[in-house]
Amino acid sequence: MTTKNITAGERTGAANSGGPSGWLHSQKNRVVVLMFLAGAAMLLPLVSNNYVLEVMSNAWFYVMLCLGLNIVVGYAGLLDLGYAAFFAVGAYTTGILTSQFGVNFWLTIPVAIGCSACAGIIIGGPTLRLRSDYLAIVTLGFGEIVRIIARNLEITGGASGLIGIEKPSLFGFQLSQIIHFYYVFLILAILSCYVSYRLQHSRLGRAWQYVREDEDAAEAMGINRVAVKLYAYVIGAIFGGVAGCFFAAKMTAISPETFTFQQSVLILLGVVLGGMGKIPGVVVGAFALVLFPEVFRDLGSSRILVFAIVMLVIMLYRPEGIWPAKKS
Repeated sequence: MTTKNITAGERTGAANSGGPSGWLHSQKNRVVVLMFLAGAAMLLPLVSNNYVLEVMSNAWFYVMLCLGLNIVVGYAGLLDLGYAAFFAVGAYTTGILTSQFGVNFWLTIPVAIGCSACAGIIIGGPTLRLRSDYLAIVTLGFGEIVRIIARNLEITGGASGLIGIEKPSLFGFQLSQIIHFYYVFLILAILSCYVSYRLQHSRLGRAWQYVREDEDAAEAMGINRVAVKLYAYVIGAIFGGVAGCFFAAKMTAISPETFTFQQSVLILLGVVLGGMGKIPGVVVGAFALVLFPEVFRDLGSSRILVFAIVMLVIMLYRPEGIWPAKKS
């Protein structure tokens, strides 16, 4: 009997540790994989052309946006259909301050963070007592309001947008080439992953999980569900605002047409496609958003149809995403 139990335990342990998924359960192995991937990403510009770097920098940029929305959707379980509004607030803050007031780019970042946080409070404070569809409709309306305001104000450049946005300089070195912004967005994506990981495993992250699973039970446990959800909106808004700052600096011009409802849906698609609540899944989803259309570029306008079919197949066979979060 003892021999059988030991053998069964050994088989169980071997099963748990076998295969790629089991191998990644080890903290040491995960660190090795992350270091390898980070090294490969750092060395990519040495073996790539500008086109590849442009695509990859866009992918890292969407990683940051998707991770920000994942805090709201994946961690706190809230549906946000107007996330592009926070992205717009950060971009327009930097654009206005640099192009019209001559403020140094780096000084605009804390201002953009503050403006994005205020936007998160404005949308979150009055509306987070709502649930499900009602909350989604309000966030959709907020996103459209921000875009329409940007389209009609003179300070934002109206429908034509802003031009002449300053490219940042660091220690006298101007970030002007695509390789520079590749590294900028790579570093921002790595920092976003780290902050998301720390948040997920923090006390606030556990509160988000409880609220996401059952708001009434969480409130009965003493969790202020409105405050917890507001934190999610504000932190997610900050992610979007910072991404908007560097987007504006990279493009040197922005317009309201960049921050449409379709942009919000695209970011949400990256979160859902990759796997809500799972950082590696969100990263994979963000890369899929950028790389899939490029892979099918030779198909011309038909690539959108192919892309949609691929997304449909993935969601049919992997409804929880490509890399779903484990059930607790």
